[in-house]
Amino acid sequence: MRVVVYGVGAIGGSIAARLALTGTEVLGIARGRMLDAITRQGGIRVVSHLGDELARFPVVADASEVDWRQDDCILMTMKTNDTSEALQHLLEAGVERQPVICAQNGVANEPMALRFFPNVHGMAVMMPAQYTEPGTVVAFGKPKLGLLDIGRYPTGCDDVLGPLASGLQKAGFICTLRPDVMQVKYGKLLLNLSNILGAALGAEAQHGPWYHRLRAEAEAAYAAAGITVENVDADSPRRAEMKKTPINGVEEVGTSSVQSLTRGTGTTETDYFNGEIVLLGRRFGVATPVNLAFTRIARKMVLERMAPGCLRDADIEAELCSAAHGR
Repeated sequence: MRVVVYGVGAIGGSIAARLALTGTEVLGIARGRMLDAITRQGGIRVVSHLGDELARFPVVADASEVDWRQDDCILMTMKTNDTSEALQHLLEAGVERQPVICAQNGVANEPMALRFFPNVHGMAVMMPAQYTEPGTVVAFGKPKLGLLDIGRYPTGCDDVLGPLASGLQKAGFICTLRPDVMQVKYGKLLLNLSNILGAALGAEAQHGPWYHRLRAEAEAAYAAAGITVENVDADSPRRAEMKKTPINGVEEVGTSSVQSLTRGTGTTETDYFNGEIVLLGRRFGVATPVNLAFTRIARKMVLERMAPGCLRDADIEAELCSAAHGR
C-alpha cells in the first residue's frame, strides 16, 4: 500500500511525515510555497513531542504527475474549498477505484467525492496541528498525535482500511475503524463552529457566549434533520489519549481559520462549517441567524484582508442586524 496525501498542510503534512518516518510508502501532492520549501530542504519538517524530525518522501505538484497504482490509498487533506477541483484532477489523472479517504473537517467532502468515485471513506480527525511556515508543520497532540476515526461512506467498513489503520497506529496516532464515522464527523463539526470565533474575536471567544449560540442553532438543526452525533468534546473519555500540549519554542497561532487568515490563503472553511448549519436550517425550517452572520463575517474578513482577532462583539451584533434585514 502506498498512501498518497493530497494536500500537504497542517494535517496532511503531519500525517504524511509520520507515516514516512515509520516505514509507510508515502507520496505527497502539494502546491505553492509548501511545495517549494519541501523541494528546497529535501523533505518536510514535523515538530511534535516526539522531536523535530525531517521526513523525506516524493512530492509532486499535481495529480497528473503521479504514476497511479492499484494499491494507492488517497488521503484527501486539503480544505473543503479546494476539494471539488482536486476531485476533478484525480478524474483527469485516471483514478477510478482507488479508495478516496476524506480526512477533512466538515461533512461536505464525502458526498462530493461519491459523485465521482465508488470507494469513498470518511475520516474524522481530532488533531491539533498548525502550518504557518512553509516546509514545517507542528503537531501538538500528546501522548498520541491524533485520534483518527475512519469508515466507509455513508456507512460500513472494508478490508482496505486495515493496513492504513495499522500504519497510522505505528506512526503515533490512534486510528479506529468506525462503520458510523459520519456521526463522529458531525460531532466534530460542532467544535469547528468556533473556528471563526477565534479568527474574528480572538481565542478567548471560542468557548464563550457566541459559541453557545452557534451550537444551540446547530443542535436544533441536527434534531430537525434526524442527525445523531457522537460526543467528541473535551469531556469525552477518548480525549485523554490525545491532549493538546504546548511545545517549547513553538508559538501557537490558533484555529485553522486563523492560520488561513495569517497565511493569506484567500479562503476560510466557514461556509462548510457554520454554512453547513445554515444549509440544514434552510432545509428543515430551523432559524440559524448567528451561524449565518458568522459566514458573512468570514467572507468580509477574507475580502478585506482583516487581521485575526480584530473584531468586537458590537461588530457581530451589527452583522446580525444587517443579516436580519436582508442587507
